[in-house]
Amino acid sequence: MKADVITLDGGVAGSVELDEALFGLEPRADILHRVVRWQRARAQAGTHKVKTRSEVSYSTKKIYRQKGTGGARHGSRKAPIFRKGGVYKGPTPRSHEHDLTKKFRALGLRHALSAKAKAGALVILESAESEGKTAALAKQVKNLGWKRALVIDGAAVNEGFARAAANIEGLDVLPSMGANVYDILRRDTLVLTRAAVEALEARLK
Repeated sequence: MKADVITLDGGVAGSVELDEALFGLEPRADILHRVVRWQRARAQAGTHKVKTRSEVSYSTKKIYRQKGTGGARHGSRKAPIFRKGGVYKGPTPRSHEHDLTKKFRALGLRHALSAKAKAGALVILESAESEGKTAALAKQVKNLGWKRALVIDGAAVNEGFARAAANIEGLDVLPSMGANVYDILRRDTLVLTRAAVEALEARLK
């Protein structure tokens, strides 16, 4: 499939042939959902923690005698039944990560690219280069109508462009190796440079 290539100034810079295996699939929500869940689970800190009865601070003395009180038998104020006692089977630090095969992750990325192409939210850029001036880039982005966009460049992001984009709200910049399903789907517009298209095709073929 062919796609028009534009410049940051909005001019036409020819066209590019997009691989149907990457940009022409019928997007499947179940595949995208599984990959996004895998990504978010890996990002989860898992540092939640409560104190068990062996960790709360209280006397170990038996709180009252065993018999004759008319109440239930208790030996420790640390028991979960009491206020300020230990928590029974509460959360402890752990990893939320689960396995997902490399092939499936690559398939998810293909479907994410195809989803943007099908929705008409894919833009091919000749090159993402800037002198590093935020005001100039912000004006170009506004003229192009990008409100929430992800720009994916080649192997390395142009330093000036990255610096200029850092202070523009809603504009994210990634190198081609950083391309991932979650970031692609959470932005309204996906912008790929020519170098990014070549790099992604080489990576996902």
